[in-house]
Amino acid sequence: MQEVDLPKKKIYMVYAAMMMATALSALDGTIINTAMTTIVGDLGGLRAYTWVGTAYLLTSTVATPLFGKFSDLFGRRNFTQIAIGTFVVGSLVCAMANSMTVLVVGRGIQGIGGGGIMAMSVVVIADIISPRERGKYVGAFMSVYAISSVAGPLLGGFFVDQLNWRWIFLINIPLGIVASAMVHSSLRIPFIRRDTKVDIIGALLLVSAITSLVLMISIVSDEWGWSSPQNVAVGALTVSLIAGFIWWEPHAVDPIIPLHLFKNRIIQMVIPMIALVGALITAVGAFMPLFLQAVSGVSPVNSGLLMVPMMGGITFTSIWVGRRIASTGYYKIWPTLGMICGVIGMVMMVFISNSPIAISAAVVGMVLIGFATGATMPTGTLIVQNSVDVRDLGVASSVTILCRSLGQTIALAAFGAIFNANVIGKIDEEYLRTPRKINQLPEPAKSQAIDVITNGVQAVFMWAVPLAVLAFVFTLFIVEIPLRQHTALKEQHDAAV
Repeated sequence: MQEVDLPKKKIYMVYAAMMMATALSALDGTIINTAMTTIVGDLGGLRAYTWVGTAYLLTSTVATPLFGKFSDLFGRRNFTQIAIGTFVVGSLVCAMANSMTVLVVGRGIQGIGGGGIMAMSVVVIADIISPRERGKYVGAFMSVYAISSVAGPLLGGFFVDQLNWRWIFLINIPLGIVASAMVHSSLRIPFIRRDTKVDIIGALLLVSAITSLVLMISIVSDEWGWSSPQNVAVGALTVSLIAGFIWWEPHAVDPIIPLHLFKNRIIQMVIPMIALVGALITAVGAFMPLFLQAVSGVSPVNSGLLMVPMMGGITFTSIWVGRRIASTGYYKIWPTLGMICGVIGMVMMVFISNSPIAISAAVVGMVLIGFATGATMPTGTLIVQNSVDVRDLGVASSVTILCRSLGQTIALAAFGAIFNANVIGKIDEEYLRTPRKINQLPEPAKSQAIDVITNGVQAVFMWAVPLAVLAFVFTLFIVEIPLRQHTALKEQHDAAV
């Protein structure tokens, strides 16, 4: 019989393996951004430009709940290895691409692996560490994403300038092999197999619904407009698929996403909160660099460096709050305090302008939003995991990640529409693609262009404020229940015995 309560040394080994896998996926999400113009120039196929990002977003979003559920049924280790292996294969396809079509296919394969890695990293830690102790471990995972968001553009710029853009994918191969070897050697934890049927119909409906939703938001609305017949048709298809999924799941023997999870009052409050916080991070992460490039003329890489204050806030708070939860056993206060910071920070962002004082205030606002994210995202995941039966641990964790991703995707499209409504027709679209050129314009054209960009960014942040307030309201209704003292492995073992 394998040990159920793992010794600290083995926990640290598993933790290191999952951190390595997480870093592999998180870094890839940002490292490609600074290289895209070079890649398009090399491979051609400008029309496929948006599909490079959309393919990864689509497949990673779809894969997340599937990996979580299937790992509940068939074990964590195999599906962690499948996720890493798929990611490495996708990276190899991207590195060898001789056309944009092949690159898009490779990014889609990478997305499957990346979504699986995200799901498995959260679930595996939940298996081996009790909820009472888990906060300080999950908080460190959040810091991986924060650090990657800054390191990614820097590494991407280095590879493009000093080596070749293909290295942004080739680097994943040795890293993936190391991560896979670490998982193989350390992730040997007990698993109690359940006799059940795979919900194939539910999986197909879920994949189809998510695919239709993401395509509607990311591609169809951009190409033809939100009110176009094409977008309305895809929207109707999305609604039909979601309705079909909701109708089918209660009839499944072992549903891919058990709908009873959404009757849980804690989940009803926490998941919308996480989705809304994801929307806030998207607003700042997407539009603050654009503003900084337009005002100061800095490069995309350097504008990424200017996001360090927010990422520092996320890293510090996620680790510190996790440790406080572990020492006290209480969690409800932290999302509430975090969202107070988030509301204040978002209000400060609204007044951004081309003045040193306003920019300094915006930097403080970014730090406060970082505090909000660090206090809500990892804590929210912990709260959800603590509120569900261990049978549903994997699927509940992955649904949380899925809703966060969808919140970010929808927010990016919505905020993009708000921004465009305020700037299209008032500024040459060339400057929206390369905003740093605005700083090189002669006066008064330069000031006029900066004003247009500023008004557009202010409008985005203004619409984000009520989302921050709503997220705060959700935190008030989170019910605090005692954090379990035992790991999910022990609970599963005791139930089986």
